[in-house]
Amino acid sequence: MNKLRNMLNKVIEVICMTLLAFMVVLGTWQIITRYVLNNPSTVSEDLLIYSFVWMALLGSSYVFGKKDHMTMVFFRQKLESKSPSVKMILNITTELVVMAFSALVLVLGGVQISMLAMGQVSPALGIPMGYIYLALPLSGIMTIIYNILNLVDLKKESISSKKVVNNN
Repeated sequence: MNKLRNMLNKVIEVICMTLLAFMVVLGTWQIITRYVLNNPSTVSEDLLIYSFVWMALLGSSYVFGKKDHMTMVFFRQKLESKSPSVKMILNITTELVVMAFSALVLVLGGVQISMLAMGQVSPALGIPMGYIYLALPLSGIMTIIYNILNLVDLKKESISSKKVVNNN
């Protein structure tokens, strides 16, 4: 499972770093065309926006997979201090809620909006807008994969903590 997580992390890292570098180049080109050439590039503006959307959504699934996302620390600390079993239940519940959100909103909703937007064409780029919206279901799928990996890790953690308790 760690091999899959590491591979997924590397792929998303490379994609996000490439998109960021691409955005820097596009932003620089946009500034040059606007202020030096006095002829702003509409293509670069659209590409910047779409690249940012893709990077943000893929980056959010990456951050979730690394467990570096924001949490409600106050409530979490209050509940975790009760007992290890409460901590485990809280962690499992969190994973399941995020998984349900990812499946329903990001994957199902993202597929629906992508299909609806395939008829709309980006004026500057001439590509169907549905391809831009595909970032939603892809991000949802990545998040669900991370959810499954996190749940497997929680199961392993639960088993190892029970062995420690039984040995003492």
